[in-house]
Amino acid sequence: MYVLGIETSCDETSVAIVKDGKKILSNVVASSLKFHKKYGGVVPEIASRMQLDSITLVAEEALKEAKLKLKDINLVAVTSGPGLLGSLLVGISFAKALSLSLGVPLLGINHLEAHIYANFLNGQNIKLPALALIVSGGHTSLFYVKDFGEIEILGQTLDDACGEAFDKVAKILKLGYPGGPIIERLAKKGNFKRIKFSCSETKRPLDFSFSGIKTAVLYSVNGKRLTVNEKRNIAASFQEVVIDTLIKKSLLAMQIKKVRRLILGGGVAANQRLREKFFNLIKTKDLQIYFPPLALCMDNAAMVAGLGFQLFKKGYCSDLSLGITTLN
Repeated sequence: MYVLGIETSCDETSVAIVKDGKKILSNVVASSLKFHKKYGGVVPEIASRMQLDSITLVAEEALKEAKLKLKDINLVAVTSGPGLLGSLLVGISFAKALSLSLGVPLLGINHLEAHIYANFLNGQNIKLPALALIVSGGHTSLFYVKDFGEIEILGQTLDDACGEAFDKVAKILKLGYPGGPIIERLAKKGNFKRIKFSCSETKRPLDFSFSGIKTAVLYSVNGKRLTVNEKRNIAASFQEVVIDTLIKKSLLAMQIKKVRRLILGGGVAANQRLREKFFNLIKTKDLQIYFPPLALCMDNAAMVAGLGFQLFKKGYCSDLSLGITTLN
């Protein structure tokens, strides 16, 4: 079965074709990142306009790479939320037009659940149930995954998402955008023990809060003219505490739900220090931890198409009334 996936939840425009939920035949991604850099974050109007301009060309390229024609497509799967409203509307509208013109089923996909599924496109044999931690620029959430389509949210950020905190700290340090890769690069040469930061406690133990540590970084800078080495130490200290918080809450969730498998996804899952610290847990604890390939950490349509196949097999389907959906 050939599934055409569409992902336009933020600043990427992606179309992919996946066979039988496993084999990626194409996964084309066009990003408008360079148009957002000078603003220090994604501008929704710019993102949706670029997606409107590029989605047809991206779809044509995906079909070309997969060596297929539109008539070969059996299902259209599209991200229906959460995400930027204008961006989601571009993808959903395009998906509806394809579904109607081809006479094939349409299926709306949750963006965060698709990030979880990115791991199943890596040829890994992951048994369910499992815990899932999604960390990105817009989301930081813990899920209990009983099966595809049976996913329970256990905790989420109450303010800044993890990736958003990285971006804001980079802005405080005058490093540029996006902040994640820059902070990671600086942190490699810094000493995370030089400065004591901490993340705010939350009433619900599996929720997250990153606005406090961002403010602590701001106060530590407080108008100073920092040396490169001082910036490195701040970056390292900030990154270390954030990663330790992600690990601590993930382990607690696994203990509560009595599972030994953890699946990670989202843009921050590409962070090498995060991967290193999570994999170190395997050496001391009886755990199985899974990361998607780096290319599938970022927003992409292959994960949407793959999950679409699995849900369609279980009887899930949408119609032309499909609209933007929320997290739940």
